[in-house]
Amino acid sequence: MTFSTIIVRGLLRRPVRTGLTLFGISIGIAAVVALVGISQGFETSWGVGMRTRHIDIVVSTLGSAITPKPFDVSVRDRVAAVPQVTATCSLFVDFTSIEDSPMMIVSAREWGGFSWQHLKLLSGRMPKDAMEPAVVLGRTAAETLNKKMGDPIQIEIKELTVVGIVDGGALVENGSVILSLPLMQEITGNDGKINIIDVRVKPGLGEDELQRVCEQINSVVPEARAMAAGEHISNSEAYRFVRAMSWSTSLLAVIVGVLGVMNTMLMTVFERKQEICILLAIGWKRTRIMLMILGESALLGMLGGFMGVLIGVLGVKAIHNLPGIRGLLDPDLSPRLFFTSVAISIIVGVLSGLYPAWRSSRLTPSLALQG
Repeated sequence: MTFSTIIVRGLLRRPVRTGLTLFGISIGIAAVVALVGISQGFETSWGVGMRTRHIDIVVSTLGSAITPKPFDVSVRDRVAAVPQVTATCSLFVDFTSIEDSPMMIVSAREWGGFSWQHLKLLSGRMPKDAMEPAVVLGRTAAETLNKKMGDPIQIEIKELTVVGIVDGGALVENGSVILSLPLMQEITGNDGKINIIDVRVKPGLGEDELQRVCEQINSVVPEARAMAAGEHISNSEAYRFVRAMSWSTSLLAVIVGVLGVMNTMLMTVFERKQEICILLAIGWKRTRIMLMILGESALLGMLGGFMGVLIGVLGVKAIHNLPGIRGLLDPDLSPRLFFTSVAISIIVGVLSGLYPAWRSSRLTPSLALQG
């Protein structure tokens, strides 16, 4: 009988208890996969959307809220006057409920601005002018709202018409209701207000030069903050809070798994006390006994990690298809996240087995003579 066979046999001795322990670990790892994958996917989705629109800098007041606070549209002129800035586009972006969908992105864009240029018409047309009571829907938004060209759509108290379905080239764009900025300002009563300015700079600027442009914008626009497009979401207070909550909730679930594995291994040592003492009596070293217990706990952790990744992926897929979430993000289920999750699970198993392994090594061969 090999050493690895002894380890496996130890776990199979109490299959129900082992199964329940595996389930406890897998729930903790599933929480890591789901929560971290969703939070990272949120950042990735918005980053892809910005790259699709070829945005270099974002000027906004994004802080602890989900959407930036409005500021005066005149800020755009000051931003446009900064050297190295080649184009700007004002937006008013909001998350709001639309008809049966509890959460939808409404993206109002400066009429004639570059944020309209990348939209590819799949059916219908673009609005005729800035004040036509019309919207175009990203293809995912059209599916979520069950709308087609010519259908009415209610935004606040205003009924508009869907005149086109578009492909924006990114999940966030495809999940948006898109309309002109002046129309949105009129509907919401935010005349002369915007909450985001997309900025393009001269091609070929390095990261340091781009950062200097941001500093110049911040010096002339104290009421908002300019950040490189890639840092806009990740550096926001709201996203940092979501990311911290994701990891802290996952950590709590993992701690529960640690306690479960430790309890299982302590029970194993207690039940196999005579067996361990016999192994010591026939010449097994105490370090080998410790390695046996640690091997069992590490194997528990690894199997729980694989199960947790599977449960987490299935959970994320289910959440992603919910009407209120679909089109807002694309979960980041990367191999790196899977590897990290399984590694955490194995580490949890090893740490959980340290105390039981030490207890097993303190036993003496003479105890084997006891009944």
